[in-house]
Amino acid sequence: MELLIGEPLALDLLNTRARDFDALDTPGSFQAWLARQGERLAAPPGPLPPDGLAAVRRLRGHVAAALEAVRAGDPPPPAALDALNEAARAAPPHRVLEWRGEGPHLRTERDGDPLAGLLAQLAEAAVDLLADPAAGRVRGCEGPGCRMLFLPAHPRRRWCSPDLCGNRVRVARHYHRHK
Repeated sequence: MELLIGEPLALDLLNTRARDFDALDTPGSFQAWLARQGERLAAPPGPLPPDGLAAVRRLRGHVAAALEAVRAGDPPPPAALDALNEAARAAPPHRVLEWRGEGPHLRTERDGDPLAGLLAQLAEAAVDLLADPAAGRVRGCEGPGCRMLFLPAHPRRRWCSPDLCGNRVRVARHYHRHK
């Protein structure tokens, strides 16, 4: 299954649930999603603890509820805001200065266990998106049955991917014209 990657991280998290696939169903599919995020997540954790996927799914649900409200012009539900703030607070980042060879090297570390660090990064990405005025421009793909979300760089963008949903719509339109 092809997942939409490359949107803001919070949207990529929401897009782990595709038309007929959920990357949070198995540890392997979630690890593959994490690997595709590359440098956007600092030190992705190794194998998640048994309750790890459930915790990420819960966070995804709160992000979805908050973004749905913002897209509708309403404030996010208090429970969603509380969950995002709690996750972000559970593993605060701090900068570490090292001196290597010719000079300084800065890196960011987080307090807390790896799962708390991952949830904090995902929650912070959601907070950044929700606080951005662009959050109201987030769109859902117009492809039939598609549930992907994207932040359009161009106001005429209608599909999550022109190669996937865009092509499906064009093929269906062509079929109906020539039927």
